[in-house]
Amino acid sequence: MYTDSDFIALSALQHYVYCPRQCALIHLEQIWSENVYTAEGRELHERVDDGKTSYRSGIRVTRSESLRSAMLGVAGVADVVEWHKLPNGEMPFPVEYKRGKPKKHDADKIQLCAQAICLEEMLAITISAGALFYGETRHRLDVVFDDVLRQKTILAAQGVHDLMQHGVTPPPEPSPKCKLCSLKDECQPEVIAHSRSANLYVKTLLQTLAKEEL
Repeated sequence: MYTDSDFIALSALQHYVYCPRQCALIHLEQIWSENVYTAEGRELHERVDDGKTSYRSGIRVTRSESLRSAMLGVAGVADVVEWHKLPNGEMPFPVEYKRGKPKKHDADKIQLCAQAICLEEMLAITISAGALFYGETRHRLDVVFDDVLRQKTILAAQGVHDLMQHGVTPPPEPSPKCKLCSLKDECQPEVIAHSRSANLYVKTLLQTLAKEEL
C-alpha cells in the first residue's frame, strides 16, 4: 500500500506503457508540449468532463469522478462513469474517452483498468468491464478487466513508481510512434540515439586499437 505522498497521476500509467521516456519527461521533468493530436484530445475531454450528472436509458451518468487507489498508489479523474442498476444497487461502468482510434498496444486499456481498480477499492466491489470511446471511429470498445490486464496494470503502476523514485529519464528508443508524440522536439529521439551510437562506435574502436597494441 502506498501513502498519499507517494501517489502518482493515474494518467501516468498510459504514458508509461506508451513510452517510459515520455512518461518521465511529463511527470518527472514536468515538460509538456501540445500538438494537433493532444489539442483534439483536450477538447474532447473538455466536452465530456463537465462534472454534471445525467440520465440515459435509465442509467445514471457521472462525469469527472475523482478516483484513488492506495494499492496502485494512483489518483486521478474518470471521464465518465455509468451506474448500471442492479437488484441490490448500482454497478459502476467506467468509460474513458480518446481522440483517435483503437491501438495495438494496451496503454488505453491499462488506464481504464486502473480506473476500475480505483472504483473497486473505493466501493469495496468487483467491476468486470468498462469501455473506451474513440473520437475518430465514434465507437466504443468494450474492455474486460481480466487477470492478465489487471496484472499488466499493476506492473505499469510499479514501473511508474520506480521511475519517479530513481528520478532518471530513460534514453529514447526511436520507433514509428515518435512521429505522433507531442514531445518529439523536446525528446529528440533521433539525435540522442545517433549520439549514443557514435559514442558506442568510438568506444568500441578504442577498445579494438588497444587490443591490437597489446
